[in-house]
Amino acid sequence: MSDRPPDPVAGPPAERLARRLDEGATRPSITEGLRELGRLDVAAYRAIAGTRSPALDDPLRRLSQIATRSKLWLGIAAVMAVFGGAKGRRAALTGVAALAMDSVVVNLAGKHSFRRRRPDPLEAGVPDARRIEMPLSPSFPSGHAASGFAFAEAVAETMPALAIPLRLLAAGVAYSRVHTGVHYPGDVIAGALIGSSIGGGTGLVARGIDPRGAGRYLAREPRSVTAACTARSSAPGHLPGERERR
Repeated sequence: MSDRPPDPVAGPPAERLARRLDEGATRPSITEGLRELGRLDVAAYRAIAGTRSPALDDPLRRLSQIATRSKLWLGIAAVMAVFGGAKGRRAALTGVAALAMDSVVVNLAGKHSFRRRRPDPLEAGVPDARRIEMPLSPSFPSGHAASGFAFAEAVAETMPALAIPLRLLAAGVAYSRVHTGVHYPGDVIAGALIGSSIGGGTGLVARGIDPRGAGRYLAREPRSVTAACTARSSAPGHLPGERERR
């Protein structure tokens, strides 16, 4: 038996899901809606491919290449770790942890579950100036979009000031994958949603186990107990030593 993975399957995931639902007792309006989503996905890809934007082609191509294998996000994490102090190191570690989790979910599980075939940039008319090497992995969901938003959301939980810049950068990377012709728009939308969920969850977990946060809570607790006892002892009708006589 061959160890070669099965060939990617043609067609948008929404359209393939509609075909499966046709076999059951699903309402026709649902399956037709899924087919329309699939057609819109392909139509949007071709519209972007056919829109000339020479001023954007080279910057977006370079951005897409820099983000390959998360080099862009790991570089940003390194800068935060070196120059951001303790908070920056914590944010960098959280972001890298989100990248690792995202890679497992998207590249090992997601892509090989759907096995969507990559688009054909030549057939769609993607200009030569935009094109990059076509990846060999399945198209859905986009790993670049997922990793970008996973990193951005994870870091935002620790350093909220970086939330908007990192999200904008992640959105730029996600769009660059469609612009360069290696992904359909539906691929990057799904990747962004998956990555945002993973990054937000990772950030919340990291914030919940922050030892400094626990230390601050414990430091406040004795004062809270003392304040409560003082308020109770000064309440009207309270007699000193009442608790001891009970």
